[in-house]
Amino acid sequence: MGAVRVAIAGVGSCASALVQGVAYYSAHDPEKTPGLMHARIGPYGVADIEFVAAFDVDARKVGRPLEEAIFAAPNRTAVFERDLTAGGLRRSSGVRVAMAPLLDGVAEHMLDHPADQSFRVAELPPVDLAATLRDAGAEVLVSYLPVGSERAARHVAEACLEARVALVNCIPVFLASDPVWAERFRAAGLPILGDDVKSQLGATIVHRALARLFADRGVELERTYQLNTGGNTDFLNMLERSRLESKKRSKTQSVQSQLDVPLDPDRIHVGPSDYVSWQGDNKLAFIRLEGRGFGGQPIELELRLSVQDSPNSAGVVIDAVRVAKLALDRGLAGPLEAASAWFMKSPPRQLRDEEARLALALFLAGDATGGDPSKGDLQA
Repeated sequence: MGAVRVAIAGVGSCASALVQGVAYYSAHDPEKTPGLMHARIGPYGVADIEFVAAFDVDARKVGRPLEEAIFAAPNRTAVFERDLTAGGLRRSSGVRVAMAPLLDGVAEHMLDHPADQSFRVAELPPVDLAATLRDAGAEVLVSYLPVGSERAARHVAEACLEARVALVNCIPVFLASDPVWAERFRAAGLPILGDDVKSQLGATIVHRALARLFADRGVELERTYQLNTGGNTDFLNMLERSRLESKKRSKTQSVQSQLDVPLDPDRIHVGPSDYVSWQGDNKLAFIRLEGRGFGGQPIELELRLSVQDSPNSAGVVIDAVRVAKLALDRGLAGPLEAASAWFMKSPPRQLRDEEARLALALFLAGDATGGDPSKGDLQA
């Protein structure tokens, strides 16, 4: 079936983990190497992913080959694969990071931190995103823009529509879950997955599972919180509280969606809490649930989750880009609801996680309903 030709908007730590991961699983037997949810998506293996374009605004990345830019500051992800020749980015590929329009992509406070932790905006004119995507022959774009980049995210989406490129929206700017944007992608004959990627085994998916477990076991959840800290640029960016609003909304509604009766807002707190530079790309999540079980007796649960944040995200996106390509092959358009429910925190339609997993399995098997086991309108 050929390659899955992928463009990246935002060459940060998450992009670094994704590019490294494609090389890593191309050099190892995906069937025998842990860490993947799907070795193959339809006809596509990991080695079929090919990176053809990339966009950023940082002076240390713009103009550089992608295989160098993913290791440039302020990226802080773990380096687990330096030899990128085995995967979808080869040293002879010629992919250089292009200058994107700045718009609201960088928070002002990010410019005041040490250079190895923050952005240094390149003084170059931006490229025409749509033209660059067309020239590169891109089929799927992954949006890794910083949280709060509302204008920049919509500019990228417009470019995808103009260039006829599918979109995987990994950030909490609501596109796939917005009826207007959903209809625009549907009318253009393009698939979109979104919004706000769930990590492979991250705080949100664990919190969702525990909240649902309380309900399934007859325990009334009374209150809960999730507090997260990290030291990458994502956490630094979210120190500006105005940029954090969409992230808190996305994470909170993701947990609330698993409850039969949502909690009052003052009884649930879910969201990034602070930036701790020395943590680097290590994310710590502190989750607490309080409820009442048999006889009204109290039950309390606390846990601490430690993960490498960017590879945890890449473990999902490596599947999402292949699903988007599969949808293109099948002529599907608009939000991919089954896949979005499994991969994203704020999909167009929330499902229980087990329902979403089964719906995605049906979609991958070519089910005519698009993967919805209960109705036929999940995927038009």
